[in-house]
Amino acid sequence: MIKNKITITSAIAIAAMLAVLSGCEKKEGPLEKAGKEVDNAAANVGQKIENAGEKMQDAVQGDKK
Repeated sequence: MIKNKITITSAIAIAAMLAVLSGCEKKEGPLEKAGKEVDNAAANVGQKIENAGEKMQDAVQGDKK
């Protein structure tokens, strides 16, 4: 009987800790937001450079035809 109480008490304690920890949400700080913006800007620049390169290739191939 005592083992059952200990088991039940332990299960309740674990459930309570899980409930508390699941409520803790890691919030994004200003440096993380800035980092994401830099990543997005770099991706956009890379895409624009790629598009410009394709246009240059098309222009060069157009001159050869």
